[in-house]
Amino acid sequence: MSLSPFSGSEALTLGVELELQLLSREDYDLTPQAHDVLRRFRGKKAGWEIKPELTSSMIEVSTSIHRGFDSLLAELNEICESLSKCARFLNIAVCGGGTHPFQRWSDQQIFDRPRFHQISTRYGYLAKQFTVFGQHVHLGCSDGNEALGLLHRLSRYIPQFIALSACSPFVQGQDTGFDSARLNSVFAFPLSGRAPLVTTWDDFSRFFEKMSSRRIVESMKDFYWDLRPKPEYGTIELRVCDTPLRMKTAAALAIYMQILGRYLIVEKPFAPDEDLYTAYTFNRFQACRFGKEGLIVDPQTGEQRTIAEDILDTLRRIEGHAIDLRAEDPCRIVRAIVLKGNEADWQRTLVKSGISLTELVRRQAVLWETGRKTGASPETCLPA
Repeated sequence: MSLSPFSGSEALTLGVELELQLLSREDYDLTPQAHDVLRRFRGKKAGWEIKPELTSSMIEVSTSIHRGFDSLLAELNEICESLSKCARFLNIAVCGGGTHPFQRWSDQQIFDRPRFHQISTRYGYLAKQFTVFGQHVHLGCSDGNEALGLLHRLSRYIPQFIALSACSPFVQGQDTGFDSARLNSVFAFPLSGRAPLVTTWDDFSRFFEKMSSRRIVESMKDFYWDLRPKPEYGTIELRVCDTPLRMKTAAALAIYMQILGRYLIVEKPFAPDEDLYTAYTFNRFQACRFGKEGLIVDPQTGEQRTIAEDILDTLRRIEGHAIDLRAEDPCRIVRAIVLKGNEADWQRTLVKSGISLTELVRRQAVLWETGRKTGASPETCLPA
């Protein structure tokens, strides 16, 4: 099977996909009502899309193409309002977060689509355990060679995106000790992790043909890499972020990727070579386990520092590009996450204050719908 040609798109345009939780309003466990939600939106006319996901207690929403923060946030808020209205009609709730804190994977139902059943047959119980919720960001690239060069350079910043978006400390009713436990479910798949170091589209096409001829993959969807090219969209896709609890955070993370993309395309501060991946697995684990307090080893210098320090240094380096893109507000949100704590910190602080995991999920649902905290304000605050 041949790979599709890379359909170049306008550089640095972006789109966002969010996987969302569907909740019962009785006990705030997951509820298999994706069919009902999708039926309510059948035939709707809007720039964004809503689709099923692997199990029936989740859905995915996708934005249209954007160039900046304001329009992206406006559409994400429109999606939030429309979904919230639908959820109230169905007497369910919706929320973000990378994992549901107490759902049982064995209770989940595979959504009735051939591809989803194929995944279930191939991967067994891992398919139902894949009831986790992520934000994917697509960044436009002018051609396949630019896409691959940018993909490998962006791999340097994967720990930052994990730490900034981390929102999945609880799994099966337990605090895992990870800020992003969601990614442990992703890493279980055999074609996860990093993309191979291929820097031209011709070479990547040959790699894909080799993989497909051996019946390892059928399409690009079979690669669960942290970053992967999407030739039909003309983008590269970032896949490591947990779904944030608020739309403002989701929009800020996407724009942060856009700013980094501009910096890497314009300045090319380092080469896309194998050195980028020397400490890749170590850095990624540190981000998942400890969030912004995890350690990161700079692949060029070997210097070791916290991910928080690395993000603040990066913000200084890309400040001019943020100004050119009129993206100062997203940078302020990113900085606030570093200084005040990520959403995993917020979740843990609430649970330590004595609330139940059921109450935590209820508050996440309110937060997703309104953008505001409810109840007693914990010491660790969500960034503004």
